[in-house]
Amino acid sequence: MDATGLRAMQAPLKEAYRDDASRALITLRAKGSIDDQSIACKVETGRALAVAGMHPATGGSGLELCSGDMLLEALVACAGVTLKAVATALEFKLGAATVEAEGDLDFRGTLGVARDAPVGFRAIRLTFGLETDEPQERVDALLKLTERYCVVFQTINTRPELTVSAQR
Repeated sequence: MDATGLRAMQAPLKEAYRDDASRALITLRAKGSIDDQSIACKVETGRALAVAGMHPATGGSGLELCSGDMLLEALVACAGVTLKAVATALEFKLGAATVEAEGDLDFRGTLGVARDAPVGFRAIRLTFGLETDEPQERVDALLKLTERYCVVFQTINTRPELTVSAQR
C-alpha cells in the first residue's frame, strides 16, 4: 500500500470521527478463563487459544506464555504496525525493518520477597532496526510519530484509569 491508498482508506473514517466523536470511541475486549488443572489462564486471541502461565523465575514450567512477554509482544506488534503506517503516510523510503522490545523485571516484587522491589517492569526499551537512506531528521520524525500514535506505547506511557471488579 502506498500513501495515496492509505489516505483513501482512512479518509472516510477520519471524516466520520470529526463529524461525530462518539463514533471513534470503541471498546476492545479480551477474555480468558482460569485453567482448572494448572496455574494458567486461557486467553481467547480471536485466532487461537493462548495459554498464559507463570514465568520460570516465579516457579512456572516455561511451557505456557508469560504475560510479561505478551505485553512486550503487544508493544512490538503495535509499534511495528504504527511505524509501517507512518512510514507509508510520510512516503518514507523504508526497506526491511525490525522491532525489538526488552524489559527489566525484579521478580522479588512479584513473589513478595522484598516490599521495596517493584511489581512490574522497571524499564522497557523499544528498538527499531531500519534499512533506509533517509536523512536523520526524517528518521527522527518517523520515530516521534510512531511513538505518538502507537496505542500500546502510549497506554504504557500515560497509564490509563484502571478499575478492578468481581462479578458473582
